[in-house]
Amino acid sequence: MAAAFGRYHTAVVRGIPDSVRYDALIQAEQRDYVDVEKARQEHAAYVQALRDLGLKIVELPGAEDLPDCPFVEDCAVVCNGTALVTRPGHSSRRGEVHAVKKVLEEDLGLEVVHMVEDEATMDGGDVLFTGKEFFVGLSNRTNEAGARILAETFPDYSVTTVPIARGLHLKCFCTMAAPDVMAVGEGPEAQRAWQEIRARGDHKYAVLNIPDDGAANCMFVNGTIMHCAADEFPKSAKTFTSARLEYPRVQVPNKELAKVDGSLTCLSLLI
Repeated sequence: MAAAFGRYHTAVVRGIPDSVRYDALIQAEQRDYVDVEKARQEHAAYVQALRDLGLKIVELPGAEDLPDCPFVEDCAVVCNGTALVTRPGHSSRRGEVHAVKKVLEEDLGLEVVHMVEDEATMDGGDVLFTGKEFFVGLSNRTNEAGARILAETFPDYSVTTVPIARGLHLKCFCTMAAPDVMAVGEGPEAQRAWQEIRARGDHKYAVLNIPDDGAANCMFVNGTIMHCAADEFPKSAKTFTSARLEYPRVQVPNKELAKVDGSLTCLSLLI
């Protein structure tokens, strides 16, 4: 059964703990400390944008012992009423899945599959669903065993793995901007991923090349493109504006959580 691409009724989000400032994981060698209050303001604007697009918001409280917990996308992959609860690639994040699993199963009534194999790892940020197939980034956080379990959980869709040599997740620089249209950063790793997708995927997609890799992380929600604000990525915002995509656009701020590798897609789990 094909999923209705980009149509959602609920978003699971999670509050931002104070510990995100000092203890959230980050790939950069030098930390740029998060202004937590500004991050909460930006997060509230993001959540309101989802609410304005017709989504019911289910908000879990932040947890100080789980500084990365706002990045709920990494905890599950949801498709056609089934949720695969992941086993995050960094051990410090594995406690995040319990609250997410509970709300998916008990509050939202989804069929839940839990990734329990010790050798398997997966972050949801590595899982790109196009509405027709899955692409899974093989990164420091997601491995072949995790991709295999994803394929077993969603047998109606093909699963193609994409090696990620640098960068946190596949969706850090490659997402769906609209039906059959991928937003891809212009950096070398993003372009390598796009070449893999184009060569090995089962379906053909148009590409929207985005000047900034971080801005290529956008969302297509209920017929609207959500992307980062122009004051963060002015060139990329112009690219979205000039693209011949017949969909409305909403700009949302994400300066603060971007300092700890937080992107737009990872701040919600869309149902």
